[in-house]
Amino acid sequence: MKRRNYIPLTAGALLLVAAAFVSKYAASAPQTSSPQVPVYGYKVIHTYPHDPSAFTQGLIFLDGVLYESTGLNNRSSLRKVQLETGKVLQQQQVPGEYFAEGLVNWGQDLLQLTWRSKIGFVYDRNTFAVKRRFSYAGEGWGLTKDSVRIILSDGTSTLRFLDPKTLQQTGSLNVTDRGKPVMELNELEFIQGEIWANIWQTDRIARISPFTGIVIGWIDLKGLLNSTEKTSADVLNGIAYDPSTNRIFVTGKLWPKLFEIKLVALK
Repeated sequence: MKRRNYIPLTAGALLLVAAAFVSKYAASAPQTSSPQVPVYGYKVIHTYPHDPSAFTQGLIFLDGVLYESTGLNNRSSLRKVQLETGKVLQQQQVPGEYFAEGLVNWGQDLLQLTWRSKIGFVYDRNTFAVKRRFSYAGEGWGLTKDSVRIILSDGTSTLRFLDPKTLQQTGSLNVTDRGKPVMELNELEFIQGEIWANIWQTDRIARISPFTGIVIGWIDLKGLLNSTEKTSADVLNGIAYDPSTNRIFVTGKLWPKLFEIKLVALK
């Protein structure tokens, strides 16, 4: 009987055999996917008038009224608006060279960003008089706050934290959805411990953990405006929250309406 030739395997050959086995097993094993992030729809609770010439960049609800920052060069403004009628109760024009953006309150002040000028304005909330200016790196898009920090978006997937007194950056947070960066974070609002962010040029709002930056939910606001209204309107942009009544308000740039909504879980 002839003996089979025995060829000893080297360490390298053993590694190749092991790798081939693992690869074959992995290919045949069931694949698991990342958990789905919940998506919410909405129910319209109430519809209010909104100035269709207002290029909404920032929106807050405070002491029973809306404060709104509107954009575009030579058209930017800071406004105090009556919710029920949409009537502008008080207005401060922004110098024409500035394109106004996000808005937030801190104490008796209102803070307003500009888009590419790297300049922000601090106003007295009662008189709208400019108290001072501040500077920041990069672009300014949206503003909100938690109990200790100002939160700024700049159109990227990174949120920045500012010290409310010095308005200097103290940290940042990268926003991701199942590991991927979420770009073009725009107008912001802090709601029940979450950061909500309009995603520019979409009908979606991301609900973001302020601790991890992970998107913990999406809100789909498609269909708020009808086809006729959409012809003269721009994108969804503007979130305001009334914590005393748990009301949520949304609108958009050049929208003729502002909506109070309630979230509805989608199947």
